[in-house]
This record gives sequence, structure tokens and C-alpha cells, in this order.
Amino acid sequence: MQTWDPDRYLQFADDRARPYLDLIAQIPTAPSTIIDLGCGPGHLTRHLRAMWPDAQVLGIDSSPTMIDQAIRENTDAHANYDIADASEWTPDQPVDLIISNAMFQWVPDQFAAIDRLLAYLTEGGVFALQVPDNSDSPTHRSLAELADDPRFADRLGGVRRLPAFDPAQYLEFFTDRGFFTNAWSTTYMHVLHGTDPVYDWISGTAARPYLLALDDGDRETFVAELKERLREAYPPKSWGTVLPFRRTFAVAGPPS
Repeated sequence: MQTWDPDRYLQFADDRARPYLDLIAQIPTAPSTIIDLGCGPGHLTRHLRAMWPDAQVLGIDSSPTMIDQAIRENTDAHANYDIADASEWTPDQPVDLIISNAMFQWVPDQFAAIDRLLAYLTEGGVFALQVPDNSDSPTHRSLAELADDPRFADRLGGVRRLPAFDPAQYLEFFTDRGFFTNAWSTTYMHVLHGTDPVYDWISGTAARPYLLALDDGDRETFVAELKERLREAYPPKSWGTVLPFRRTFAVAGPPS
């Protein structure tokens, strides 16, 4: 099983793109150089280009599989992609915008990483991020409860469980460093279709570290029981299965 699977991730590409669009809509400047941290397979670059047609864009992701697909499908002469771990990586030179969509939840000490990266913004530069904030949802509770089951605990006990991401944390963090900060949360009501669509959604993201830690036999059992829990928590309606999904956003820019 690949660490990250672009095809699985892109199964809900339109739904996953909406928070990115909401994030870039709040950026108050016109950047000419952009770093996209956790760019995945590069499918959102076109939105940066539509907003800032002359900008130079560099996408960074730790997954070779994701970056390989981004490079293969790239038709943008002003966009490039590279493999790097955002918790340690730094730009070669200052940039106008560092943006990250649904990546910093995977960085154990995210505020230390962000603090280091802020030094690479140009004067008047902007740092913008979005992270899922649904650690108290049935999806994450189901994962945690199954991970604690004695059948799986010896292999899943070390899987990092994602914390809550309160916008107040980002407001205080960026404001203390002299930025004007726009921080908020939004709950998206995704209407999903198909058999076990909530499992399909989380199998490409939140559930993936758990699935990777299990061998084939235990993974099959874990998945079957996870699907059953998710069906109970998110019962299908005649027109689809509703997945409420809360996300936190922060845009830190120059003082007004």
C-alpha cells in the first residue's frame, strides 16, 4: 500500500478544492512568488494561476508519488514541484506567499515549523493555511476506538491522533508576531454518494496512517468494522450521505 495514493485522494477532488478556494479568496495581496506546501498531485495549482496569472509557483510535498504525478501532469511553465518535508524545508529565497491546504495537521510541531517559515516571507508577505478541525467527529472517534482495541493496539498505539485546531490558536500565534490575522472556522456539509462513501473519504487522508500500520489480514478486519461504524454514524439518505466537515483557516498578512 502506497503511503499516499493520488487516485484515492482525488476521488473527492471537487469537495477538497472548495476550502482551498475559500482560503485564497481571503489573501489580501497580489503575490508574484508562491510556495504551496503540501501541494499533493498539483491539482490545485490552476486555482493559484487563475488568481495570480503571472506568479511563480513552487509546490512542495513529502510524497514522491504525489510529486511524480504533479510533475507528469504539469503544463504550467511558471509552476514547479519538489519533494521535501515541510517540517524541515526552507525556501531558497524570500517569497510573497506561503500557502498550505490541509497539511499542517500532519506536522507534529506545526507552530515551530510555521515560525521558522515566517522568516522567509518578503516584507508584506502573507502566510495562509487551512487544516481540518474535526478530531471530535465520529470519523476520528471511530478510528481512535478501533486503534485502542486489543486486536490492533500493539500496531496502532503509535499512530499520531490529530488534535483540535482552534482558530483562536492561530489568531494569537500570528498576531503575537506582528501580523494582521484573519482566522475562522467553517463546517462544510459534503453530500457523498456510493457505497461506504465516508470510509472512501477518510481512507485517503485521516485513516491512511492506521491502514498502513496493519498487515493485510488485520487491515481487512479493521476496515470492515470501521465501515460498519461509519454507516451507523452517517446513515445514507435517498439523495446521498451527509458528511459534516469542520475546517479552520488563518490568513496572516501585513498590518493594515
